[in-house]
Amino acid sequence: MSFSSPASLLEVELRPDRPPVLHVEQPLDVTGWAAQYREAVRAQVAEHGALLVRGLGLREPDQVRAVFTALAGELLAEREAFAPRTSYGAGLYSSTAWPDNQPMCMHHELSYVQRVPGLMLFACLTAPAQGGATAVADAEEVLRALPAELTERFEREGWLLTRSYNDEIGASLSESFGSEDRETVENYCRAHAIDFEWQPDGSLRTRQRRSAIVRHPATGRRCWFNQVAFLNEWTLAPEVREYLVDEYGPDGLPFNTRYGDGGPIDEDVVRTLNATYEDHTRRTPWQDGDLMLVDNIRTAHSREAFTGQRQVLVAMAEPWHPADGRPSPKGSRR
Repeated sequence: MSFSSPASLLEVELRPDRPPVLHVEQPLDVTGWAAQYREAVRAQVAEHGALLVRGLGLREPDQVRAVFTALAGELLAEREAFAPRTSYGAGLYSSTAWPDNQPMCMHHELSYVQRVPGLMLFACLTAPAQGGATAVADAEEVLRALPAELTERFEREGWLLTRSYNDEIGASLSESFGSEDRETVENYCRAHAIDFEWQPDGSLRTRQRRSAIVRHPATGRRCWFNQVAFLNEWTLAPEVREYLVDEYGPDGLPFNTRYGDGGPIDEDVVRTLNATYEDHTRRTPWQDGDLMLVDNIRTAHSREAFTGQRQVLVAMAEPWHPADGRPSPKGSRR
């Protein structure tokens, strides 16, 4: 175990198996503490890619929003969500609705949108009885560890996200685009380089190609930055994948990923990606009142399966356009 101290004398616990942890005595004014130590906290996030702050005693959404805003400024409204969330207003959300017994594997939040959140903020109001950690992995280290022939193809072609919107699985049109109106959805797709096609039953299918490897806006270092594994069919539990393929067909899955040229991604590739993430995963169980900040470009995060009640609030901030990547195709009606 080692400690590092920025100019503010905040001591951060560093261990190879878990994210950096800053232990504090609960302040009388939590928002004031966040404003006072903003620069020191953000310096730790810049240095390590993530920081867990333990001891703040966060308890309710309005308090969380005030602390998040003090640390990050304006919070972003989510667009193109892949699964529902509960909104607490003004950029504050519940964690994504996902079965408790199924993990959400490593990913970079909204890596498929044109302006991605550069910073993720999490607050645990109720820790689960077991499991449920928001684990992290360094995207620079993951990129270096992946097979060169695999990363070279993704760097050359990018990755393709396909989505099929329906009323049963995943986010609805309103939850993803902020509207059910066809013209509004089409205008959004055209403006954000998303190919779209309305199906005979009135449902929508989309395709968007994005960069799989980007350079960090502050350091210039290359990062493995995508949701290739997380949103791929082979990451789903076998029984879930079988049900979805039977119900919607192989081309109608709620979401799936491909190589940038449209070629399918084999199961062994997805296994390699997830195994490499696991080799570089750092985790620590949530405690009530915890705060966590994650550099969304440099650091992937996951949500592990859990039992018991779990309430984690989430916000996104500091939008960034990954201009380093290959150009995406223009949105079109097909």
